[in-house]
Amino acid sequence: MQDLDFTGKIVLVTGGGAGIGRAIVEAFATRGAHLVVAEKDADRCADLQAALDASATEALVSQTDVCDRAAVDALMAQVQARFGGLDVLVNNVGDFLGIIKPFAACTDEDLEQLYGVNLKHIFTVTRAAIPLLQSRGRGGSIISISSIEAFRGIPMVTTYCAFKHAITGFTRSLALELGPDGIRVNAIAPETTETAQVRPSELIAPEHQAHTRRWIPLERFGTPEDAAGCALFLASGLSAWVTGTTINLDGGALAAAGWYRDPNDLWTNVPVVSGNGFNF
Repeated sequence: MQDLDFTGKIVLVTGGGAGIGRAIVEAFATRGAHLVVAEKDADRCADLQAALDASATEALVSQTDVCDRAAVDALMAQVQARFGGLDVLVNNVGDFLGIIKPFAACTDEDLEQLYGVNLKHIFTVTRAAIPLLQSRGRGGSIISISSIEAFRGIPMVTTYCAFKHAITGFTRSLALELGPDGIRVNAIAPETTETAQVRPSELIAPEHQAHTRRWIPLERFGTPEDAAGCALFLASGLSAWVTGTTINLDGGALAAAGWYRDPNDLWTNVPVVSGNGFNF
């Protein structure tokens, strides 16, 4: 389909060395895009660069910490020098960092780390990328990977959840600012997705695996390829009149809003499952 042909388009993906980010990089690469990838891990950089070289994709894979403003500015200078601008920015980096505790027990260091990884870097990278997007004319697209927690509460990771809510407001507001430039701003909010970072297939006790279909209407967890498909759509002409919105990539979990199927396959919003379902 012509609208999913990104030949000659310049796409920057942060955290593109693994998981959702890697799937997004590969999806754009197979459709002709030139890739810029900011990845903190050296081994992931080397592996990804080799894979893109093997596929004859023109790519700049940079070992860059997107939480470091100087490093981000240096990368953007490289992008400008090599490609002359950007067409698509995908802010993919995000992580709860294993910080699972009551908000009252969080330290200042916890809060700063979570802010840097889940929100501040989006500000830093997006602000630095806007001139490069503007230089390519109308048609640019900014996409941020958020979380379904942007639309509900979640205990014990309150700060992480708050930053995901903030991405929603950032997306809506920046869409208004950049609309006159023809640059669209959207986000993707995935439910639990099977990656090396989060492994529901390992975390959820075997005896509870079959119950996934009871509380996710589409009866499975997400895959990185699901997110890649949404990113392609939001970057393409198929979504030319879509801006300021967030796609809930959740298999219908948020729509269910607490409703799920009981062991007799009847719908209920009354808790009937014993234990927490995890391997701990």
